[in-house]
Amino acid sequence: MMTEKEFLPKIAMSIHAHPDDQEFTVAGTLAKWARAGCKVISVTITSGDAGSNDPSKDASYKPVLAALREQEQLAANAVIGISETIFLHHPDGELEATLPLRKELTRLIRQYQPEVVVTGDPQGVFYGNGYINHPDHRAAAQAALYATFPSAGTRLIFTDLLEAGYEPHNVKRVYIHGSEKADTWVDISTTIAAKVEALQKHVSQVGDWKDLEKGIREWAAEDAKAHGLEYAESYKVMILIGEEDKG
Repeated sequence: MMTEKEFLPKIAMSIHAHPDDQEFTVAGTLAKWARAGCKVISVTITSGDAGSNDPSKDASYKPVLAALREQEQLAANAVIGISETIFLHHPDGELEATLPLRKELTRLIRQYQPEVVVTGDPQGVFYGNGYINHPDHRAAAQAALYATFPSAGTRLIFTDLLEAGYEPHNVKRVYIHGSEKADTWVDISTTIAAKVEALQKHVSQVGDWKDLEKGIREWAAEDAKAHGLEYAESYKVMILIGEEDKG
Protein backbone atom coordinates (compact mmCIF):
# COMPACT_ATOMS: atom_id res chain seq x y z
CA MET A 1 0.00 0.00 0.00
CA MET A 2 1.21 3.51 -0.75
CA THR A 3 0.19 7.11 -0.31
CA GLU A 4 0.26 8.85 -3.67
CA LYS A 5 2.57 11.86 -3.40
CA GLU A 6 4.64 12.04 -6.54
CA PHE A 7 2.66 11.11 -9.64
CA LEU A 8 1.12 14.16 -11.31
CA PRO A 9 -0.27 13.55 -14.80
CA LYS A 10 -0.04 16.14 -17.54
CA ILE A 11 -3.47 15.18 -18.86
CA ALA A 12 -6.20 13.33 -16.92
CA MET A 13 -9.71 12.27 -17.93
CA SER A 14 -12.48 11.82 -15.37
CA ILE A 15 -15.33 9.59 -16.59
CA HIS A 16 -18.55 9.28 -14.58
CA ALA A 17 -22.23 8.56 -15.08
CA HIS A 18 -23.96 11.62 -13.58
CA PRO A 19 -23.38 15.24 -12.68
CA ASP A 20 -22.06 15.27 -9.07
CA ASP A 21 -20.56 11.72 -9.17
CA GLN A 22 -17.14 13.25 -9.71
CA GLU A 23 -17.54 15.77 -6.90
CA PHE A 24 -18.60 13.19 -4.33
CA THR A 25 -15.65 10.96 -5.12
CA VAL A 26 -12.54 12.44 -6.78
CA ALA A 27 -12.83 16.23 -6.87
CA GLY A 28 -10.04 16.73 -4.34
CA THR A 29 -7.59 14.75 -6.45
CA LEU A 30 -8.60 16.48 -9.68
CA ALA A 31 -8.30 19.91 -8.06
CA LYS A 32 -4.84 19.01 -6.77
CA TRP A 33 -3.71 17.88 -10.20
CA ALA A 34 -5.22 20.94 -11.90
CA ARG A 35 -3.39 23.26 -9.50
CA ALA A 36 -0.16 21.49 -10.42
CA GLY A 37 -0.72 22.21 -14.12
CA CYS A 38 -2.58 19.09 -15.24
CA LYS A 39 -5.15 19.46 -18.00
CA VAL A 40 -8.28 17.71 -16.71
CA ILE A 41 -11.09 16.64 -19.02
CA SER A 42 -14.41 15.76 -17.38
CA VAL A 43 -16.74 13.34 -19.18
CA THR A 44 -20.30 13.03 -17.86
CA ILE A 45 -22.17 10.25 -19.63
CA THR A 46 -25.74 11.15 -18.60
CA SER A 47 -27.06 14.57 -17.65
CA GLY A 48 -28.88 13.34 -14.55
CA ASP A 49 -32.34 13.90 -16.01
CA ALA A 50 -33.91 11.34 -13.64
CA GLY A 51 -32.49 13.03 -10.54
CA SER A 52 -35.72 14.24 -8.94
CA ASN A 53 -38.44 12.62 -6.83
CA ASP A 54 -40.60 15.75 -6.71
CA PRO A 55 -44.20 14.46 -7.12
CA SER A 56 -45.15 17.65 -8.99
CA LYS A 57 -42.76 16.79 -11.83
CA ASP A 58 -43.38 14.50 -14.79
CA ALA A 59 -41.48 13.43 -17.90
CA SER A 60 -41.70 16.93 -19.37
CA TYR A 61 -39.34 18.11 -16.63
CA LYS A 62 -36.51 15.80 -17.67
CA PRO A 63 -34.92 18.10 -20.29
CA VAL A 64 -35.23 21.04 -17.90
CA LEU A 65 -33.50 19.09 -15.15
CA ALA A 66 -30.82 17.86 -17.56
CA ALA A 67 -30.00 21.42 -18.58
CA LEU A 68 -29.91 22.55 -14.94
CA ARG A 69 -27.63 19.72 -13.90
CA GLU A 70 -25.26 20.38 -16.79
CA GLN A 71 -24.94 23.97 -15.64
CA GLU A 72 -24.28 22.77 -12.09
CA GLN A 73 -21.57 20.47 -13.40
CA LEU A 74 -19.95 23.28 -15.34
CA ALA A 75 -19.95 25.44 -12.21
CA ALA A 76 -18.41 22.62 -10.18
CA ASN A 77 -15.77 22.01 -12.82
CA ALA A 78 -14.84 25.69 -12.77
CA VAL A 79 -14.14 25.41 -9.04
CA ILE A 80 -12.00 22.31 -9.56
CA GLY A 81 -10.04 23.87 -12.43
CA ILE A 82 -11.18 21.48 -15.14
CA SER A 83 -10.09 22.44 -18.65
CA GLU A 84 -12.89 20.89 -20.69
CA THR A 85 -16.29 19.33 -19.98
CA ILE A 86 -17.99 16.79 -22.24
CA PHE A 87 -21.62 15.64 -21.89
CA LEU A 88 -22.63 12.51 -23.79
CA HIS A 89 -26.39 12.84 -23.09
CA HIS A 90 -27.24 9.19 -22.44
CA PRO A 91 -30.52 8.58 -20.55
CA ASP A 92 -30.15 8.70 -16.77
CA GLY A 93 -31.05 5.44 -15.04
CA GLU A 94 -30.84 3.40 -18.23
CA LEU A 95 -27.09 3.26 -18.78
CA GLU A 96 -25.52 0.01 -19.93
CA ALA A 97 -21.90 -0.83 -20.70
CA THR A 98 -22.58 -1.32 -24.39
CA LEU A 99 -20.08 -1.52 -27.23
CA PRO A 100 -21.31 1.82 -28.66
CA LEU A 101 -20.65 3.52 -25.30
CA ARG A 102 -17.21 1.92 -25.06
CA LYS A 103 -16.52 3.15 -28.57
CA GLU A 104 -17.55 6.72 -27.66
CA LEU A 105 -15.17 6.68 -24.71
CA THR A 106 -12.42 5.08 -26.78
CA ARG A 107 -12.69 7.93 -29.26
CA LEU A 108 -12.40 10.51 -26.48
CA ILE A 109 -9.38 8.79 -24.94
CA ARG A 110 -7.66 8.64 -28.32
CA GLN A 111 -8.58 12.26 -29.02
CA TYR A 112 -7.41 13.78 -25.71
CA GLN A 113 -4.63 11.27 -24.94
CA PRO A 114 -4.79 11.34 -21.13
CA GLU A 115 -2.00 9.82 -19.08
CA VAL A 116 -4.57 8.92 -16.42
CA VAL A 117 -8.22 7.90 -16.54
CA VAL A 118 -10.21 8.31 -13.32
CA THR A 119 -13.41 6.31 -12.88
CA GLY A 120 -15.34 4.10 -10.47
CA ASP A 121 -15.22 0.41 -9.63
CA PRO A 122 -17.53 -1.67 -11.85
CA GLN A 123 -17.47 -4.45 -9.24
CA GLY A 124 -18.76 -2.26 -6.42
CA VAL A 125 -22.35 -3.28 -5.63
CA PHE A 126 -22.79 -3.01 -1.85
CA TYR A 127 -21.24 -0.28 0.32
CA GLY A 128 -21.83 -1.07 3.97
CA ASN A 129 -25.39 -2.22 4.61
CA GLY A 130 -27.12 1.00 3.61
CA TYR A 131 -26.18 1.74 0.01
CA ILE A 132 -26.60 -0.27 -3.20
CA ASN A 133 -24.43 1.19 -5.92
CA HIS A 134 -26.36 2.79 -8.76
CA PRO A 135 -26.25 0.57 -11.88
CA ASP A 136 -25.33 3.60 -13.98
CA HIS A 137 -22.16 3.99 -11.88
CA ARG A 138 -21.14 0.41 -12.58
CA ALA A 139 -21.97 0.66 -16.29
CA ALA A 140 -19.99 3.88 -16.69
CA ALA A 141 -17.01 2.39 -14.87
CA GLN A 142 -17.04 -0.81 -16.92
CA ALA A 143 -17.25 1.05 -20.22
CA ALA A 144 -14.51 3.46 -19.13
CA LEU A 145 -12.16 0.69 -18.02
CA TYR A 146 -12.49 -1.35 -21.18
CA ALA A 147 -12.28 1.75 -23.37
CA THR A 148 -9.00 2.50 -21.60
CA PHE A 149 -7.79 -1.07 -22.06
CA PRO A 150 -7.80 -2.70 -24.47
CA SER A 151 -9.77 -0.49 -26.86
CA ALA A 152 -7.91 2.84 -26.79
CA GLY A 153 -4.50 1.31 -27.37
CA THR A 154 -5.34 -1.51 -29.75
CA ARG A 155 -5.05 -0.46 -33.35
CA LEU A 156 -7.54 -2.87 -34.88
CA ILE A 157 -10.35 -2.44 -32.35
CA PHE A 158 -12.97 -0.02 -33.74
CA THR A 159 -11.15 0.37 -37.04
CA ASP A 160 -13.57 3.07 -38.19
CA LEU A 161 -12.05 5.28 -35.47
CA LEU A 162 -8.66 4.60 -36.97
CA GLU A 163 -9.98 5.50 -40.42
CA ALA A 164 -11.35 8.75 -38.95
CA GLY A 165 -7.88 9.68 -37.72
CA TYR A 166 -8.06 8.58 -34.08
CA GLU A 167 -4.74 6.84 -33.59
CA PRO A 168 -4.27 4.40 -30.67
CA HIS A 169 -3.29 5.84 -27.32
CA ASN A 170 -1.96 3.95 -24.29
CA VAL A 171 -3.09 5.32 -20.91
CA LYS A 172 -0.43 5.06 -18.22
CA ARG A 173 -2.62 4.67 -15.14
CA VAL A 174 -6.23 4.11 -14.14
CA TYR A 175 -7.38 5.53 -10.79
CA ILE A 176 -10.38 3.51 -9.61
CA HIS A 177 -12.35 5.00 -6.74
CA GLY A 178 -14.84 3.14 -4.58
CA SER A 179 -12.71 0.01 -4.49
CA GLU A 180 -12.63 -2.16 -1.40
CA LYS A 181 -9.06 -3.04 -2.40
CA ALA A 182 -7.63 0.48 -2.41
CA ASP A 183 -3.84 0.67 -2.53
CA THR A 184 -3.27 4.41 -3.05
CA TRP A 185 -4.27 7.42 -0.98
CA VAL A 186 -4.09 10.91 -2.46
CA ASP A 187 -3.55 13.68 0.08
CA ILE A 188 -6.29 16.25 -0.54
CA SER A 189 -5.68 18.37 2.56
CA THR A 190 -4.98 21.42 0.38
CA THR A 191 -8.02 20.87 -1.86
CA ILE A 192 -10.73 19.57 0.50
CA ALA A 193 -12.30 23.05 0.54
CA ALA A 194 -12.46 23.04 -3.26
CA LYS A 195 -14.11 19.62 -3.16
CA VAL A 196 -16.78 20.90 -0.78
CA GLU A 197 -17.33 24.07 -2.82
CA ALA A 198 -17.61 22.08 -6.06
CA LEU A 199 -20.17 19.71 -4.55
CA GLN A 200 -22.19 22.65 -3.25
CA LYS A 201 -22.68 23.78 -6.86
CA HIS A 202 -25.01 20.80 -7.35
CA VAL A 203 -27.86 22.62 -5.64
CA SER A 204 -30.58 20.47 -7.23
CA GLN A 205 -29.11 17.41 -5.51
CA VAL A 206 -27.52 18.60 -2.25
CA GLY A 207 -29.40 21.80 -1.50
CA ASP A 208 -31.12 20.32 1.56
CA TRP A 209 -27.99 18.70 3.00
CA LYS A 210 -27.30 21.03 5.93
CA ASP A 211 -24.13 19.31 7.11
CA LEU A 212 -22.62 18.74 3.67
CA GLU A 213 -19.18 20.11 4.53
CA LYS A 214 -19.06 18.20 7.80
CA GLY A 215 -19.99 14.96 6.03
CA ILE A 216 -17.46 15.36 3.23
CA ARG A 217 -14.68 16.21 5.66
CA GLU A 218 -15.55 13.23 7.86
CA TRP A 219 -15.46 10.83 4.89
CA ALA A 220 -12.13 12.21 3.71
CA ALA A 221 -10.70 12.07 7.23
CA GLU A 222 -11.81 8.44 7.55
CA ASP A 223 -9.99 7.61 4.30
CA ALA A 224 -6.90 9.41 5.56
CA LYS A 225 -6.54 8.40 9.19
CA ALA A 226 -4.62 5.15 8.74
CA HIS A 227 -2.11 6.79 6.42
CA GLY A 228 -0.84 9.77 8.38
CA LEU A 229 -2.91 12.31 6.44
CA GLU A 230 -5.60 14.79 7.38
CA TYR A 231 -7.84 14.27 4.34
CA ALA A 232 -7.52 11.77 1.49
CA GLU A 233 -9.24 10.10 -1.43
CA SER A 234 -8.54 6.41 -1.92
CA TYR A 235 -8.01 4.43 -5.12
CA LYS A 236 -6.99 1.16 -6.61
CA VAL A 237 -4.41 2.27 -9.17
CA MET A 238 -3.67 0.15 -12.20
CA ILE A 239 -0.23 1.00 -13.61
CA LEU A 240 -0.53 0.07 -17.28
CA ILE A 241 2.73 1.74 -18.27
CA GLY A 242 5.40 2.05 -15.60
CA GLU A 243 8.50 4.16 -15.66
CA GLU A 244 10.51 1.05 -16.60
CA ASP A 245 8.34 0.67 -19.73
CA LYS A 246 9.43 3.95 -21.27
CA GLY A 247 11.44 3.30 -24.35
